[in-house]
Amino acid sequence: MKKSILSIFIFVFIIASFGFTPSIGGEESLESVFKRIKEEVDQNSLAYTSLGTACQTLGHRLTGSEKGKKAEEFAFNLFKKYGFRDTKFQGFQVEAWARDTVTLSIAPPKSDDFREVPVVSLAMTPVEANITGAMVDMGNGLDVDFESKKEQIKGKVAVMNIGLVDPKPGQKNLHRSEKTALAIQYGAIGVIFVNTVKGQILLTGTASVTGNLISIPAVCISWESGIEIRKWMLEQPGLLSLIEMHNVSKPIKARNVVATLKGDNKKYRKEKIIIGGHLDSWDLSTGAIDNGIGSFSVIDIARTFKALGLKNKRTIEFVAFMGEEEGLLGSKAYIERAKKTGEIDEIVYMINLDMTNNVFGFNAGGRDELVALLKEIGNKIKSIDPAFGNEISNSAGLHSDHQSFLLEGIPASAPMGRLEKRVLDCYHANCDSFDLVNKKELESTVKYTAMLLYGVANANSIPAKKLDFYSTRDFFIKQNLRRDLELGNEWRWGKD
Repeated sequence: MKKSILSIFIFVFIIASFGFTPSIGGEESLESVFKRIKEEVDQNSLAYTSLGTACQTLGHRLTGSEKGKKAEEFAFNLFKKYGFRDTKFQGFQVEAWARDTVTLSIAPPKSDDFREVPVVSLAMTPVEANITGAMVDMGNGLDVDFESKKEQIKGKVAVMNIGLVDPKPGQKNLHRSEKTALAIQYGAIGVIFVNTVKGQILLTGTASVTGNLISIPAVCISWESGIEIRKWMLEQPGLLSLIEMHNVSKPIKARNVVATLKGDNKKYRKEKIIIGGHLDSWDLSTGAIDNGIGSFSVIDIARTFKALGLKNKRTIEFVAFMGEEEGLLGSKAYIERAKKTGEIDEIVYMINLDMTNNVFGFNAGGRDELVALLKEIGNKIKSIDPAFGNEISNSAGLHSDHQSFLLEGIPASAPMGRLEKRVLDCYHANCDSFDLVNKKELESTVKYTAMLLYGVANANSIPAKKLDFYSTRDFFIKQNLRRDLELGNEWRWGKD
C-alpha cells in the first residue's frame, strides 16, 4: 500500500512540475475542458457568421480608411457583446497609404507606340511617380539574381517574380518588400512584379520593409502579362516601360482592439499570453482569408472562453491588430507601448493567427523547449477528438505580427493549418472574398486553437523563456532569418 501511495505521489509531482496537474479535489481535467470547448464550438461558433457580416457590411478593412475605422469598432463591439468588460482601443499613429491611379505602358526604344498593361500599385509606393526606363529581367529577384546583373540594373526597371519560378534546390524566396529593397540598393528606378498565379490575377501588398514610403514605384502585373512582356523583351532589346502613379499618403490614427481575460491564479496571473490576428486587409477585396479567418477566429475563441466560463491561471489578451499589411504597424505599436509601461516583461507567449485555417497541429516556432508541451496538449486533444492531426513542427518565420514579439525574445508561434490552392491563389488579390471561407475548416481553427490557448494558459510551466538580446540574435541566425531581417532593416546586432 505504501509503495502504491508513493508511486502516485511521484507521478503527480512529475506531471505538475512540467505539464498539467491531474484532476484533484473536484478540479476539472484538461480533457474535460477540451470536450466542452469542442461541443461549444461545434454547436455555437459565431466566427463564420460574424466574418460574413463584416465582409458584407464593411467591405475591405484598409488601415486608416473609414472602413478600417468601422472594422475596429465592429471588433470592439463583438468583444463587448461576448462579455469582455475589459475591452479597449489601443491607438497609434501611422502613415496611411491609399491607392489612386496607376498606369504601366510598354514600348520599343525610340517609339511612341506605348502598349498599356493591366497593373496594380503596391502599397507604400510614392505619392507621385512618373518614370521611363529600359527593363531588365531579374528572374526571381533574389540576391543572386541582382548580383549577377548588377552592372545592368542601375537606372533601369527591374522585372521579377513575386514567387519562385524554377527555383534551385534549397532556394528560399524573399518577401516582395525585401526584393524591392534589393532593387533600390542596386540602383533600379522602378519595379514590375510578375504574379506567379495564373488567371489574370493582380496582387497587391506592401513594398516597404520599414512601413515608410519607398523611393521608387513598384507595381504588379499578371502571370500572363509577364510572359508576354518577357517574350517582347527578348525580341526587342532595350524595351521601355513607363510607370505613372498617383497615391495618397497622410498621417492618421489607427487602433488595435484588446480584450483582456485576467488570470485567476495568484502565482501566474502576472504572466500574460497574447493571442492575436491582424484585422486590417487590403482594399482590392474584402480580405475574408487574409486575414478575416484569423482575426475572427481570435474573437470567437474569446467568445468561447466567456461562454464556457473558463478559468485560466495566466492572463490572456485577445488582440485584433491593425496596420499589419503596411508593415506590422499595430504589433510594433503594441510592443513599444508594452516597453514603456513595463508590461513587456509580463508577456510569456504569443500565438498568431494569420490566414490560419483547418488546424491540424502546432508549431513550436523554433523553440525546442516548447515541443514537449505542445505535444502533450496535442495528445490530450487527440484523445477526445480523433479528427485532430496532432502534428508538430518547429520553425520560425517572419512577416506577420508574431515577428514583433520574436524580436523581443518572446516565444511566438502559430497553429498549423491548410488552405486549398484556389484560396491561396487569391492572396492579396481582388478575389479574396467570403465565398472562399469554409465554415467547418474555420471552426476547426477556433476549436483547436482555443484548446491550445487553454492548455498553455494553465500549464504549470512554459518551458521556453524570454531570450536576452544576444540569445535572440543567435536564435535568428539558427533559424536562417538574418538576411531577411537585414533587408527589412530589423537586424539589431551589427555586422558581426
